[in-house]
Formats: sequence, C-alpha cells, structure tokens
Amino acid sequence: MTNPRENRFGHIDLRVADLEAAVPFYSRVLPELGFVRERDGKRWKVFAAEGDLPGAPFFAVNEEKGHRPNSNRIAFWAESREEVDRLAAVVRETGARIESGPRECPEYSPTYYAVFFQDPSGNPLEIYHRTN
Repeated sequence: MTNPRENRFGHIDLRVADLEAAVPFYSRVLPELGFVRERDGKRWKVFAAEGDLPGAPFFAVNEEKGHRPNSNRIAFWAESREEVDRLAAVVRETGARIESGPRECPEYSPTYYAVFFQDPSGNPLEIYHRTN
C-alpha cells in the first residue's frame, strides 16, 4: 500500500464533454501509466493505481455537458525518455491530437523531455521525463 504521507497525490477528477468518447482513450492510456483498476458509473469512470485506498492514487473522468477545456494541463512522469517515446506511440494509436513532441524542453529544464497532447474533449495532457 502506498503511504499517503509519502505521496501526497490523491486523485484527479477531470471533466470531459462526452464520457463515451473519452473512455476508449483513457482505457488505453491510463493503464500504461499505472492506473490499472477500473470502476465506473453512469457519468464517471475511475482508473486507480495498485494499492488500497486512500493511499492508492486514482484518475476519475466525469462527464459534464457543455464542458470546455482550458489551459490547465495534467502531466504524468515517465521513468525514461524511451518510456516517453513508447507512451507517445500509445497516445498516437488512440488518434489523440499530439500538440508537440516527444521533444526536449530546455525552457523547463536541461533534461526535460516530453510529449504534449489532448484528450477527446481537448483537455491538455503531457507525459514527461526529467532528471533535474
């Protein structure tokens, strides 16, 4: 079990315009990022990491009619540049819109390497690796 005092991340409740369009995308991408357990309801879908709650982080996708994306971005850490490349390929397979990358991002850090993309509702997401 993850100790919540060691990892202060709890969960994300992300709004999407159309849950039916979002679920295939997140069902493909989130398990690759370690969110391997699924629960769902009529207007939401939860992807949880291994472990017991409340220590296990989870990512919830909630339908909100009329949702409009904004400039907030959710970023996922990868263990290596190669993992960023592999996950970028998974994102491409879903048909998601790649905004940029994978590429080096010296504007953030000399070792920052990332791919920037959007979910089916246009929510900005990122997968990155950095060593400093």
